[in-house]
Amino acid sequence: MVLAALCAGSAAAGEYRESGRALALGDSVVFGYINQAGRAYVNADNFIGSPEYLAEFLQMDTVNAGCPGETTASFLSASGADNGCRSFRAAFPLHVAYGSTQLAFATAFLKQHPGTDLVTLGLGANDVFVLQKACVTDPNPAQCIQSGLPAVLGAAASNMAATLAQLRATGFGGVLVIVNYYSPDYSDPTQTAITALLNQAIAAPALAYGAVVADVFSAFQSAASNPGVGGKTCNAGLLNVDPQDATLCDVHPSQSGQRLIARTVARVYHAIR
Repeated sequence: MVLAALCAGSAAAGEYRESGRALALGDSVVFGYINQAGRAYVNADNFIGSPEYLAEFLQMDTVNAGCPGETTASFLSASGADNGCRSFRAAFPLHVAYGSTQLAFATAFLKQHPGTDLVTLGLGANDVFVLQKACVTDPNPAQCIQSGLPAVLGAAASNMAATLAQLRATGFGGVLVIVNYYSPDYSDPTQTAITALLNQAIAAPALAYGAVVADVFSAFQSAASNPGVGGKTCNAGLLNVDPQDATLCDVHPSQSGQRLIARTVARVYHAIR
């Protein structure tokens, strides 16, 4: 899907001149999810994620396979713990239809389209969210998260390695990009530290499989460091407004946030190609 109407005339849209095919894999950030969107969920075209902007920036035919709630485990296995991907898929359409795991769709797609130029992968945040939910009823939730985090991060790194290996095993020789995560609030040292640790985990296997990292963490941090923003990603306009409180944001990117993610990926791709 090419967002000519949204992106025409912008400097970012004219910054890159490529052509080809891209596959975007991942979670709700990739999908373009918006909280409490009601009847909008019945049509996935209502949700615009970074892959749609990337299609314009790189002039590529980009397929968005993102699933809200996908974890590194559920991406690999139909029995892996997820954070709502399977229930979302059962109730609402994704941007592309598949009845398998997202990995099975991805490997079939790459075999069917051997000339694919770019694959992006944004996974891992829901692994941490699953842990946080499990710790809600603990007498000391913060300690529960701290104690459980090393195992979660270790599993995420292992699952990412397995994913990258299987993507490469299809014969895919194009650019493989791990898209890391922004902190929802850079002024919060705890959230930011957890995000940084997650990013280290998901990037750990990159080199072994010829993958590169799109550093969204630093891109958002730079925007949040502008005068008057105070390190708050929400105040930078990069996150969606919380439907329960218009003075707050949820964790999902706004359209300006999605464009910044796409621009970060596009620059990585452009530098390699």
